[in-house]
Amino acid sequence: MPVRGTRVPMPEQDPAERIHNFDEVPFGYSPEQAVEEASRCLSCKKPACESGCPVEVRIRDMIGLIRERRFADAYFLVKETNSLPAICGRVCPQEEQCEKYCIMGKKHEPIAIGRLERFVADFALREGLREDFTPGDRQGWVAVVGSGPAGLTAAGDLRRLGYEVTVFEALHAPGGVLIYGIPEFRLPKRVVAAEIETLRDMGVEIRTNVVVGKTVTVDELLGDLGYDAVFLGTGAGLPNFLGIPGENLNGVYSANEFLTRVNLMRAYLFPEWDTPIKPRRRVAVLGGGNVAMDAARCARRLRGVESSTIVYRRSRKEMPARVEEIHHAEEEGIRFELLTNPVRILDDGQGWVAGMECIRMELGEPDASGRRRPIPIPGSEFVIECDTVVVAIGTTPNPLIAQTTPGLEVNRWGCVVAEPGTGQTSREGVFAGGDVVTGAATVILAMGAGKQAAVAIDRYIQEKRKKGAR
Repeated sequence: MPVRGTRVPMPEQDPAERIHNFDEVPFGYSPEQAVEEASRCLSCKKPACESGCPVEVRIRDMIGLIRERRFADAYFLVKETNSLPAICGRVCPQEEQCEKYCIMGKKHEPIAIGRLERFVADFALREGLREDFTPGDRQGWVAVVGSGPAGLTAAGDLRRLGYEVTVFEALHAPGGVLIYGIPEFRLPKRVVAAEIETLRDMGVEIRTNVVVGKTVTVDELLGDLGYDAVFLGTGAGLPNFLGIPGENLNGVYSANEFLTRVNLMRAYLFPEWDTPIKPRRRVAVLGGGNVAMDAARCARRLRGVESSTIVYRRSRKEMPARVEEIHHAEEEGIRFELLTNPVRILDDGQGWVAGMECIRMELGEPDASGRRRPIPIPGSEFVIECDTVVVAIGTTPNPLIAQTTPGLEVNRWGCVVAEPGTGQTSREGVFAGGDVVTGAATVILAMGAGKQAAVAIDRYIQEKRKKGAR
């Protein structure tokens, strides 16, 4: 098969149809398409792509197995290092990680590594493939707080070593941001549920409706409850706001609340589901990241919404959202008000949003983030017509665990301070990783932190037992 310079396109829903449903947008590769895309791979002796994978998937070998149509073998190879391949294949920013280092990408389009990973994971789900799992010989108990990508990865890796693992989740369903934050049309909840069920089959216990810091404390986990170590993977679920007049009006949502209602509580199916959401006709979403895109695209699909607009203070070039998400948003008719910053949210006189006063911006010199700093243009104020505002400008960790765990160090943003590479915190026996340490980041980076912490927790428990045996 000749080498193609362009990747095999992935079939997806037509934009005119998908704005009326929450079904997954891309359909995924067929076996023939997957083999064709895999055949583009150069099979480099030193696969640079693998250096960009936080969970160390053997990408070259996975692609080679797909090329040979050994799809089950490819899946089990991926599972050796990646506990959540069906999720990673859908939501990881491969263009900034593995695909960024693809040698093919120097002259042509890089190999579609994420799409191929999704293909083998979906093949396994369709065929009902299960790992032939035999736990290692380690003995001990580990508590994992939070069932997002960091917590699930740490739990899976620790269970493989042989530890008894209990995951504590505050919400009524496990999955963390995977279940409450990422919309159904990007990550179907059946996929998350299947990945979690795999962990349960391995013997990982998951307890929901347990708020660590309230229902039980970290000290109690390490004390009376007898756990040898605790991993904190609680994410960054506390929303940031702009602090402008009018943010307390009815019709203003944090992206967290908006997406949780839509995704976890299925508000888009109201009244079939019990939790309503009340956007009116014109929705404005503040921010330029993936969360802002998710909120704007969710709003576009809700009944009664006529327009959904992204309001971002920099240009499109500086937007942190994935290129694919921006592209899909544009296809779906999302408006973009760029180089625009909100000044105040207007009141209709009855406590509801009546519009939003904004000011035009221009870009100056780069700031600490490396992006050019937005500067207001005097006299350029104008009003955006809207009756609902969703604030998606970032999140920080919830302070509950830090406030109830004496000696646990946090930084000025409320993130838990942990050693890079191990996740060790200032408290003995307590490790942390993912967004609770870094602030809001990506699923795959959180998974990488969970893997590193699992190795460090194993070393900690084993060394402690050796000392106790002397």
